[in-house]
Amino acid sequence: MVTRDQAWVLLKEFVETDSLRKHALAVEAAMRGYAKRLGENVEVWSALGLLHDLDYEKFPDKHPYVAIDLLEHRNFPDEFVLAVKGHADYTETPRETLMAKMLYACDELASFVVAVALVRPDGFEGLEAKSVRKKLKDKAFARAVNRDEIAKGAEDLGFELMEHIQTVVEALKEREAELQAEGLSLL
Repeated sequence: MVTRDQAWVLLKEFVETDSLRKHALAVEAAMRGYAKRLGENVEVWSALGLLHDLDYEKFPDKHPYVAIDLLEHRNFPDEFVLAVKGHADYTETPRETLMAKMLYACDELASFVVAVALVRPDGFEGLEAKSVRKKLKDKAFARAVNRDEIAKGAEDLGFELMEHIQTVVEALKEREAELQAEGLSLL
């Protein structure tokens, strides 16, 4: 079984930029929060959040295919590898498992929540889902974030969008406090 610590070592081997590492940590935080909430394997879901964009920095034109090959070569579980493949719509890989659906649902939203926190004087402190929802409506804010994927991710899980946003906000706030104790941050 893959552990979060193994995933972190692998991530640091392939990803050097602070921004992509922070994105990985944000998606990990969301996946971790949901794993706790739904009684899933926190280690595996955390590792998936960390590694889903493993190849993006070095091989952006071959993402996620290089990561898929690497993970298969290292004997990661099929469900894990398929979730990585399925998080990119253009692979046309169906997201059939809860893990795969959750990764897709958390990927763009975690980045968006971090973007909202970055423009606030207090960061995550006092951040509420309604503030995130309001910023989602502002198409000029965080233009690179695909709002359709955020909505589709929540819908595919059968979650109301506000419920999904709230869960991700809470997960990122909780994880930010833990990361700060380790000398890291999502911001």
